[in-house]
Amino acid sequence: MMELVSTPQNPAPLGATVGALEIPRRFRKPVQVRYAHWPSGLKERHGTVCIFPGRSEYIEKYFEVVGDLRRRGFYVVAIDWRGQGGSTRLTRNPLKGHVRSFDDYQTDLSRLMNDVVLPDCPPPYYALAHSMGGTIALKAATMRGSWFERMVLSAPMIRIKGLPGSDAFTAKVTGAISAFGLGRVAVPGGMKVYRDSQIFEGNILTTDAERFARNLSVLRVAPELAVGAPTFGWVRAALVALREINDQEFARRLRVPVVMLAAGHDQIVSSSAIESFADRCRLGSQIVLRGSEHEILQERDPIREEFWAAFDAFVPGAKIKRSA
Repeated sequence: MMELVSTPQNPAPLGATVGALEIPRRFRKPVQVRYAHWPSGLKERHGTVCIFPGRSEYIEKYFEVVGDLRRRGFYVVAIDWRGQGGSTRLTRNPLKGHVRSFDDYQTDLSRLMNDVVLPDCPPPYYALAHSMGGTIALKAATMRGSWFERMVLSAPMIRIKGLPGSDAFTAKVTGAISAFGLGRVAVPGGMKVYRDSQIFEGNILTTDAERFARNLSVLRVAPELAVGAPTFGWVRAALVALREINDQEFARRLRVPVVMLAAGHDQIVSSSAIESFADRCRLGSQIVLRGSEHEILQERDPIREEFWAAFDAFVPGAKIKRSA
């Protein structure tokens, strides 16, 4: 599905250009990776912000954020990673969240930058990434000639909470399961967790009922955007990527200044791991947003205001024009 889904609770920002990148794969059909971009909402241009969502997310979930950024004078680009949102799914059951390797996400990012952002969007370029998107962005920040001037990471996935054992043990088990050809099987209990996440009471994503309902309104109209449980293969791929990021030398290889905003009540990724990673970074810092669940940008206004204050202080030219 390439077009954007607009609902009364979540109207699509005007002026979008929507497209798909066709990315070849060895021995398989190419994947279609959906993207959208918008011009600045102001005459002055401060560059382009690239939104890199988390696992299971979709472009429509960031419409409010797109508006926040355009009012600050930025062009905005957003992507649906392969296997989620409006991009090609990688399993027969589209509710399973799967990827072969996080290197495939790096391919998606590279194609987006080279085929869409560099030709069509004004520099300088900034990354705004959430959770899994933060993992992907951090790897890009170690590249020679990285595209980005700065990165703002919302609850970046440095370590996953709630694994059945240590990271090393879980990686070994999921690696063995994948080697036996069962990598596309959903993790046990994953679909129940997904169903529970559709109910506001007791959810571990946000304390904002209105934004929670807004996101559900999109999935009611377009259930094909939804992703449920991760597969064993996704967990294995994630832990391989996180092992590299948690290597003592990785943080020192960052070539891009990074600010990381950790959720004070995060039950999905480890906020203490974010703090430890920031301590190792020559070019990184972290801020804890007290009272926030995992999805900081889907949170209550006071928490979002803290996020945007940090963003505005860190990204050049980002001060919002209230009269716009």
